[in-house]
Amino acid sequence: MNQDRKTSLLTPALCRGARAMLDWTQAELADRAGVSRSTIRDFEGGRHELHRATETQLRHAFEEEGVRMMSDEREISISLRNADAADGSK
Repeated sequence: MNQDRKTSLLTPALCRGARAMLDWTQAELADRAGVSRSTIRDFEGGRHELHRATETQLRHAFEEEGVRMMSDEREISISLRNADAADGSK
């Protein structure tokens, strides 16, 4: 049985987009999240869904670098927190 897409915030496109925002390769995300690169490759390529624990690991790696993922009833979006604004620098 397939998971209901509503239960998962991270989609393959959002994963690719978040990596692009950070200029990370699949290998860099895999290292930072503690998963295999093939997991990233297969998820982003639409070959399989993520386990909830794996999604949590990926989201945590993104959030540690300032990527925020938000959703409401109609849309899911990502944004990159401005590092200068976060630490008070100008």
